[in-house]
Formats: sequence, structure tokens, C-alpha cells
Amino acid sequence: MARSTETFSKKEKEKKRLKKAKEKLEKAEERKSSAVKGKSLEDMMAYIDEYGNITSTPPDPSRKLKINSADIQIAVPKQEDIVQEVVRSGIVSFFNEAKGYGFIKDMQTQESIFVHVNSLTEPIKENNKVTFEIEPGAKGPTAVKVKLSK
Repeated sequence: MARSTETFSKKEKEKKRLKKAKEKLEKAEERKSSAVKGKSLEDMMAYIDEYGNITSTPPDPSRKLKINSADIQIAVPKQEDIVQEVVRSGIVSFFNEAKGYGFIKDMQTQESIFVHVNSLTEPIKENNKVTFEIEPGAKGPTAVKVKLSK
């Protein structure tokens, strides 16, 4: 007598597959039967309260805020020009004439500020007292319009 080609595990897998398919079909029929069609517009509406939460009740008209449309900013506001000290004074702490750059020590802040030969109005040397203005540079503040103090 020939032996069956189906093993016990194959039979169990087939039973599980059929059971899953049957449960899936039952769930689909249950969803169809319990679905409520034709809801009214009021039942489908959702509202947002003053805190941004979704609610099913309409907002209270007495809590309504009046907003002036001119107060609403759509773009980023322009930055105000930063008022800087126009002229500063300092002492040339280092200047290399061959390479065309140096540093000025600011008298007020005691910080070292880069200066390039193109920013000079007249030639300077180390330990000269100078007046200058500051502009932001690529690597920090840069001295411009550098003049010898009188």
C-alpha cells in the first residue's frame, strides 16, 4: 500500500491557512454589517479649541478673539542696523610690511583685530597709535579705514 505524501506538519499548516482565511472573511463581513452609512455633516465635523486640540463640540463664541490683520507678519522682519562705535583707537601690536597684514590691539576691549594693507589710508608701523573702524571679516573682526592718530 502506498504511503500518503502529506505529512502531519503539512496538514497542520494547511489547517492554519484555511482558518486564517475564514477569520479574515468573517471580519470583513462584520465590518460591512456594522458600518454606519449616511452620517450627517454635524457628526463628521471636528473643531479645534483655543489650545489647538481637536474636539467634537463647536467653540464658544464668547471666547472668540478679535485679531487685527495688519498685525500678522508673513515674512521675516528686517533686522535693525546695529549701531556700532564709529571710530576706535588702538596700538599696532604687529605689522608685516612684506606680507601686508598685521594686528591692532583695541584700547577699549583689549582684543587683537586683524588689519590688511588694503585697509590702510597711510603707512603704519609697530607701536603706532591708530584710529580705525571695525567690519566683520571672514575669520572675525577686521579693521578698516586705519589712520595714524595725531
